[in-house]
Amino acid sequence: MIDLPVYDASGKQTGTVPFDEDRFGQRVRPRLLKQAIVMYESATHQGTAATRGRGQVQGSTHKLYRQKGTGNARMGTRRTCIRRGGGVAFAKKPRDMGKRMPRKMRRLARDSAILAKATANEAAVIEGLHLEAPKTATMAGLLRALGADRGCLLTLADYDTNIWKSSRNIPKTDVCVVDQLNAYSVLRRKKLLFTREAYDRLMAGAGSEESAEG
Repeated sequence: MIDLPVYDASGKQTGTVPFDEDRFGQRVRPRLLKQAIVMYESATHQGTAATRGRGQVQGSTHKLYRQKGTGNARMGTRRTCIRRGGGVAFAKKPRDMGKRMPRKMRRLARDSAILAKATANEAAVIEGLHLEAPKTATMAGLLRALGADRGCLLTLADYDTNIWKSSRNIPKTDVCVVDQLNAYSVLRRKKLLFTREAYDRLMAGAGSEESAEG
């Protein structure tokens, strides 16, 4: 069993919490993680690229001149793709580039990503993280103390406006609610940080169907 370090709001380690690998699939599944990453990145493609084919440009459909006897090269219509202003050969059309994965596979990929962070000593828990008002300097100092200033995902039990506003201007720092965790968000940043409340909720509902939504 792995032990995750626990830190207070000042960045000082106060103890550890157990992390049960069996609840997160027992082993890391690289192929499943790759499939999940491809799915989530495909969803970011707009798929709106479009060009006009020869049937969509203006111009006569008649040949420019007869086939033989002019001394010129053979030429078709003004719409052909080899003429300026003509249509594009194999024109692109808007399309949906998204991919799909079953819910159970998404959940297993998320658990495998969390397990990968835990086994690589890149996961930690923070106790008593509460801000009375948005303060970027306070949050940046905490991340430096935790060694997470080069990129981290901070996971909360519930949406917290002060923490979100304090983190949004820090480079390579993401904040999300534990119920919205997915494999892509976990692997996108170097460190994975949980508040104590978020970690307890994750451990209590690691196998729930709702937590697999990404």
